[in-house]
Amino acid sequence: MTALTQVAGWDVPAVRGGVAGLDEVAARLLPWRTRLDVLGRRLGTAECWSGPAGEVAATAVVELSTVASGIAGAMGSSLIGLQGLHAAAAEAQEWAAGALATADAAGLTLDDAGRPGGLPAAPARTMAPDQLADVLAVHRAAEVAGARAEEALRAAARALGCACDARSPLDRAGVGVAVPAGFDDLTARLPPLVLPPLPLRRDPQRAATWWAGLTAAEQLAEIAARPARVGALDGLPAWARDQANRLVLAAAVAGAVHGERRVVAEVVAAQLTAHEAAGRPVQLLQFDPAADLVAVALGDLDTAAAVGVLVPGINTTPGDDLPGLLGDAAAVGRAAQAAAPGLAVATVAWLGYRPPGLATMALPHASRRGGPSLDRALDGLAAARTTAGTAPAPRTTVVAHSYGTVVAGQAVRAPGRLAADALVLLGSPGLAGGGAEQLEVDEVFGAASPADPVAWLGWFGSAPSDFSYGDVPLPAEVTEGHTDYYDPDRPTLAAIGEVVAGVGGEG
Repeated sequence: MTALTQVAGWDVPAVRGGVAGLDEVAARLLPWRTRLDVLGRRLGTAECWSGPAGEVAATAVVELSTVASGIAGAMGSSLIGLQGLHAAAAEAQEWAAGALATADAAGLTLDDAGRPGGLPAAPARTMAPDQLADVLAVHRAAEVAGARAEEALRAAARALGCACDARSPLDRAGVGVAVPAGFDDLTARLPPLVLPPLPLRRDPQRAATWWAGLTAAEQLAEIAARPARVGALDGLPAWARDQANRLVLAAAVAGAVHGERRVVAEVVAAQLTAHEAAGRPVQLLQFDPAADLVAVALGDLDTAAAVGVLVPGINTTPGDDLPGLLGDAAAVGRAAQAAAPGLAVATVAWLGYRPPGLATMALPHASRRGGPSLDRALDGLAAARTTAGTAPAPRTTVVAHSYGTVVAGQAVRAPGRLAADALVLLGSPGLAGGGAEQLEVDEVFGAASPADPVAWLGWFGSAPSDFSYGDVPLPAEVTEGHTDYYDPDRPTLAAIGEVVAGVGGEG
């Protein structure tokens, strides 16, 4: 049993300081583990350290990261108990001090169990009135002191229970009182690798939280075990989706698919090779040849400070048009870097929906399917960065062309606010829902050349060609046709680059 005087003498500020110190250590483990994960992915590759030694080093770093993740998890669980310990200890000390003070003022003592000693004789009718009052006062003080001592000891028992709860996860991880001799002891105490189920709902934030909770080893195992599902999950970091989708792509190129799907796979593989040969980082963000959906990023989406997402219009397919769309993405990226030298920029050629053909281009059906997909993709880019805590969310600009602007308009109408900072609408045939002020972003820019008949159709609502639309006009030459907005010889491209970089864009 804990003595009442011991409880009264507990150093509660020291407990509070210890909890804060452990909390700080746990908080520092997360970014340290993240840096280990990045190093582990780079080791074993040609740009860092290739060959068997590099692969061994990469494996060791992944193991170290996994240990760090396990220790961080144990500390997080321990902190819950320690916070309860601090609260219960503070309460116990307060009750104990009150009990002792009450007893001392009445000339009484309290034993370890909080029972009062030194009580006078019980009140009797034969006592003089003043004597009776004094005796009654002492007995009332004894009752109060005893009740306070009882509360103190109950709180002390809760504190000790919390202490046991706090110690248990640390003991299991090997960082309790019996400190292990080295790294191997920590590794031996890690639980066996059991892959948790993937999120069932297509919820980018839920997917990001699930992924961040996996250790490095679990993440790599997940990619290897279920590449198609991992590659399709909005909310995961781009490096993970890239690795997963490249496994799917390799299988497709090797003969897992045939016909048009095989053509799409070969085009995607050729484009990845070509852009990497040109020295550009490339990430395969989405690859679903069965649905004819592909998204490719030029640059590193996990670290870029500015991201441009290009949404194309009608008659655009991965098999026929991915090279041209990636050329446009590269041009926008160069324009953004020219506008802000040294800025880390990534651009995405996003074919995450199936654009309509000439026969159905005046119908909204494709945009109603593509809008929620674009909204979810943008949510995923933001969630992957903010949940992992590896870098702040980038400035994100949607650069939509032609029917792609209709898709962007439907993305705005999806539940939740659009996860973008700016919209650039090029040659738009109109957006439903009113003017620029309805588009959920702070910055709306538009380009509509007199030589572009699509920009003046108004099939789907008002558009930047309407002077009252409320957008900031981007420069466009009078001879600029519908497909000329990304032309490096035209003024619109440089203005788009300024918008993506966040340094201007007013024409």
